[in-house]
Amino acid sequence: MSAQVRWFARYLRAGLGWFRAFPPGSCSPSSTERWIPIMMNRPLRRRGALITLAVLALFTLGVPASAASRPVRPKPTIVLVHGAWADASSWSDVTGLLQRLGYTVLAAPNPLRGLGSDAAYLSAFLDQRTSGPVVLVGHSYGGAVVTNAAGTDPDVKALVYVNAFAPDKGETVLGLQGGGDPSALFDVVAYPGAPAGDVDLYIKQAVFPQAFAGDLPAATAARLAAGQRPIALSALQEPSGAPAWKTLPSWYLVGTKDGILPPSLQLTMANRAHSHVTEVAASHLSMLSRPQAVVDVIVAAARSVR
Repeated sequence: MSAQVRWFARYLRAGLGWFRAFPPGSCSPSSTERWIPIMMNRPLRRRGALITLAVLALFTLGVPASAASRPVRPKPTIVLVHGAWADASSWSDVTGLLQRLGYTVLAAPNPLRGLGSDAAYLSAFLDQRTSGPVVLVGHSYGGAVVTNAAGTDPDVKALVYVNAFAPDKGETVLGLQGGGDPSALFDVVAYPGAPAGDVDLYIKQAVFPQAFAGDLPAATAARLAAGQRPIALSALQEPSGAPAWKTLPSWYLVGTKDGILPPSLQLTMANRAHSHVTEVAASHLSMLSRPQAVVDVIVAAARSVR
């Protein structure tokens, strides 16, 4: 018997004892006169507390023991993977919103050196920095990294793509984009120790605001363009491995105002992966312009985790 039940039983026995000792009509005027002043002189707060406890006991008796002892399911860790020409700070608004909801969030670094090596780096990060179920989120090129890394860790339970590449085996990021003139979009910088023909790519600063950040303030877009991290050309040309979206449930946020990754291509990849699709009027940097919409999609994926 629970403590609440024992207390309520004592409370009832005390009341019944009074009525047995003084059944209706048995109280002499003198005894009644003595009893009434005593009860009336008790502090109102004490009598109110007794009544409140009695009501709480009644409600407690109606709660099944299994419900009271049912363990709370832990929330999955959310791992956020940035794309090219960005860093982990691009997730700052999303991170804050998720943390306020009680989620553990890790914004993983992405080396941007090669699809295979970037996926291997993320796999090591997941193995050493997380425990328990994980929801893996990728933006832009980060989606290709997530696609290749998730299958190596059984703790990854769901994928979220945010304006992201979700390649199938053998596809490349540049190939999915369909070609075009790289010189119109990129500034090229040779880097020490590069394999033959490899270079670092930067988005041209004149192109960045409209192509990447069309729905952000101009000053914000200019700062992002100035601080962009380059990606190696070879990373965009490297064929993808077996895609994790074939075995894991996925969610996809499509930015319908994306000037870098065409919305039609986003929808094609999302539908091919059988993703839960959400369309949002946002630029390529939807996690900065529409962070709550991104969080809503991530939370939907997290709630699916058992």
